[in-house]
Amino acid sequence: MKLIAIDLNGTLLNRRNQISRKNIESIKKAQKKGVEIAIVTGRAHFNVHSILKNAGISAWIIGANGATIHDKKGTLLHAKSIKKNDAKEILDYFAEHNMYYEVFSDQVIYTPQNGRDLLTIEMFKLKNANPKINLNVFQEAAERQFSQGKFEFVSSHLDILDKTNEFYNFLGFSFYREKINDGWQHFEQKRELATASLAKHLFELTHSDVSKGCAVRYLAGKLNIEREDIIAIGDHYNDLPMFESAGLRIAMGNSVRDIKSCAHHITLSNDEDGVAHIMKLLI
Repeated sequence: MKLIAIDLNGTLLNRRNQISRKNIESIKKAQKKGVEIAIVTGRAHFNVHSILKNAGISAWIIGANGATIHDKKGTLLHAKSIKKNDAKEILDYFAEHNMYYEVFSDQVIYTPQNGRDLLTIEMFKLKNANPKINLNVFQEAAERQFSQGKFEFVSSHLDILDKTNEFYNFLGFSFYREKINDGWQHFEQKRELATASLAKHLFELTHSDVSKGCAVRYLAGKLNIEREDIIAIGDHYNDLPMFESAGLRIAMGNSVRDIKSCAHHITLSNDEDGVAHIMKLLI
């Protein structure tokens, strides 16, 4: 194997949002043997770069669900942005539906000034409707979302259109499942956009030519690596395109069913050093 494409959340990161010592050691060992490592994630590249730096790892970073590719030194190799008129339509939708959102640009993540208040209100409305709900679960999900850093807060969604021409990834977040489903369905048929992922509390949008799979293929082409020499390791729906670009597909033990069903192997969970476990067996 010449290239290992590894998802971040739920895969390389454990539930404490950390890369374990065993996972770090397995990556470094593979690199010493000449294997290229690419971290492939929905997160912004600057957030991933910080995580890897703290872990003492240098790797290719495919960020924003494939919209950006940065080399090991942090230099941008390739990027694909949503067009400005499409960006405005998305932002108008988020504002109209009173939804928390994030917009990934090259250097910052734009988000509404009142975004955290929006989620807090949702949490307590749900709690009032169902007193048995555990608010800690919602609060932990919100804190994970807020932990990415490099946020720039805006008072109006239209301000973002004046600040940047780079719209790599749009993320809509809500504790109301119907809000997430409605947003997904609204944009799913837009030919200019790709619905990058649909998770419990969020959905994401990128340019129609963007996916984790497209980015892995682009990077492999630059490195002259064939499909059969690529391993992909992931856990969620947005990893499916990456699986299609790999010769060997590895699902985490904590993966969703669809990922497990199309994987060649299933490793341990992200809290059991599943990445290190499978890399030890394969390399």
